[in-house]
Amino acid sequence: MEPLSCPLKYSVPKARVFVVFLSMVLCTTILCLLQLRFFKPKIKDFYSFEVKDSRGRIISLEKYRGKATLVVNVASYCQYTDKNYIALQELHREFGPSHFTVLAFPCNQFGESEPSSSQEIESFAKGNYGVTFPVFHKIKILGSEADPAFKFLI
Repeated sequence: MEPLSCPLKYSVPKARVFVVFLSMVLCTTILCLLQLRFFKPKIKDFYSFEVKDSRGRIISLEKYRGKATLVVNVASYCQYTDKNYIALQELHREFGPSHFTVLAFPCNQFGESEPSSSQEIESFAKGNYGVTFPVFHKIKILGSEADPAFKFLI
């Protein structure tokens, strides 16, 4: 009987370590599952985002759901401004009635070709090119300050 008591003495500390380790793994797993359940992002697709219009009002992209949507960044002082705005307006005019829209997001991160304010940009696009598609608030597309909707697309 003596040899049986000896391994039992050595196995008790190992058993405690195993129980503590197992408890830690179990607690960590439960915390991760709870975090996934309660902090799950509510954004399911691009149309779940809210953005600002050129006047700074919050607009839900949900209103464009069900339409084929061309999301494009624009700039007023770019070498392609004329061609782009003309082509975008033509697309919007031609296909807009059949569930198509262009969503224009001005950005100043590419050659600093959009230094104007959001309202000035919208006035420029409507005044010079007769734009009838929405021109939103100027955003950042790249880096840590990028707009969440564009982060989602990229």
